[in-house]
Amino acid sequence: MTQPIIKIGTRGSPLALAQAYETRNRLMAAHGLDEARFEVVVIKTTGDRVQDRPLGEIGGKGLFTKEIEDALLAGHIDLAVHSMKDMPVEQPDGLVLDCYLPREDVRDAFVSLKYTSISDLPKGAKLGSSSLRRRAQILHMRPDIEVVEFRGNVQTRLRKLDEGVADATFLAMAGLNRLGNANIAQSAVAVDEILPAVAQGAIGIERRADNAEIHAMLSAIADTDTATRLAAERAFLKALDGSCQTPIAGLATLDKNNLTLRGQILRTDGSEQVSGEISGPATDGPALGQKLAATLLEKSGGNFF
Repeated sequence: MTQPIIKIGTRGSPLALAQAYETRNRLMAAHGLDEARFEVVVIKTTGDRVQDRPLGEIGGKGLFTKEIEDALLAGHIDLAVHSMKDMPVEQPDGLVLDCYLPREDVRDAFVSLKYTSISDLPKGAKLGSSSLRRRAQILHMRPDIEVVEFRGNVQTRLRKLDEGVADATFLAMAGLNRLGNANIAQSAVAVDEILPAVAQGAIGIERRADNAEIHAMLSAIADTDTATRLAAERAFLKALDGSCQTPIAGLATLDKNNLTLRGQILRTDGSEQVSGEISGPATDGPALGQKLAATLLEKSGGNFF
């Protein structure tokens, strides 16, 4: 009897496809399945279609996920592969997000055709970014720099740099690594200098709650350390009501059974930031995230955003 095809939903960017193929390859290896058992289904999202406006103007974090989740709920695909930093903190009824692949490099990459690091940028230099977090962080560090809107895939951004639209930009090191383009980065920015986005570098795989077969398959490739770290980071984000409209950074690290969570909130113009750190048992990750969020809001005066 012919085995059913397992359909993997994804965006169509080179990075999204690389993440979908990584997921497929891990499932093939874990279960001894042939490539023919899988089909990668490309789904265009609102965030992909609208390229001429800042993300904050066209919606929140669901910009890169809604159409894919609709296809999952409708049964057109069996699982969906996402960049976790794009994911809302809550899933639609009927969907579950509980499988994460081993996390890649969490750092931001500094990319420029002229300069080697943030400190090398001259006064008045233009830095391109569509990320409110990165914009706020760089303006806080370097208020003498002009930040311009900058969207597109890796090659589009390199072309824009070559055309002089900006002198530098940021990308995620994880994405460059997954595409085999790590050499594009002039430098990886230390997390002590720029704290990354919540869940940066992590791939999440979403499924229907009633699909026990897919749940069992995904359990074989799920990375528990990544799940533990993201539980703390996403609880922190949820407690702050994080969206594409709010500059928030957060990173959890593990040392055996101890978890340390660092967090930062910023005003959109970079004029002010509040940061903090909390540690405790890894099993208390979500509670630590909520507690750190409450601490930062208290330190900020409670009306920071």
